[in-house]
Amino acid sequence: MYEYINGLITNIYPAYLVICDRSGVGYKLYVANPYRFEQNVESHVYIEQIVRENEITLYGFIDENEKILFNKLLNVSGIGPKSALAIIASDDAQGLVQAVANDDATYLTQFPGVGKKTAQQIVLDLKGKLDDLAVSAGLTPSNAQPTTNPALTDALAALTSLGYSAKEIAKIETQLATTQDTTDGYIRAALKLLVN
Repeated sequence: MYEYINGLITNIYPAYLVICDRSGVGYKLYVANPYRFEQNVESHVYIEQIVRENEITLYGFIDENEKILFNKLLNVSGIGPKSALAIIASDDAQGLVQAVANDDATYLTQFPGVGKKTAQQIVLDLKGKLDDLAVSAGLTPSNAQPTTNPALTDALAALTSLGYSAKEIAKIETQLATTQDTTDGYIRAALKLLVN
């Protein structure tokens, strides 16, 4: 229902923060690491609303990729919102993407609350489903190195949203990276390479 809130962060607590929007309403947002935010600073916080039988809870994220990862983790059997936040708090999205791509359940057990069985379930449930997150973050599952070209990163994310797989995109990424272009230019060049 909600995408984000713009407002003043009025309080920071160990598990959550309070953000006040322009109408004066304070929202309690559970976040992975509240101390990444600054108190008394206007902020743009992505949110996810989860409705259960006896509660409505808002979860906050520092950026859109973090929110996407949270939602993907919630689709894993045995992972709830608190476990998903704990995984995100480790700030190792690259490691997570790489481990899932390489079927490395052992690596995933380092995350809080993730045992061997849950780690295997993460690999099983997320295999091939983190490609869009990897590309939009400038990562590839096989080579988790961020790209330093924002226009290229945006173009790769757009290709993912068009339905191209990370494998297809990885094949042309090196060729695209040899030139300097706009996001639109990269997309046009990529489509020509992918169609041929």
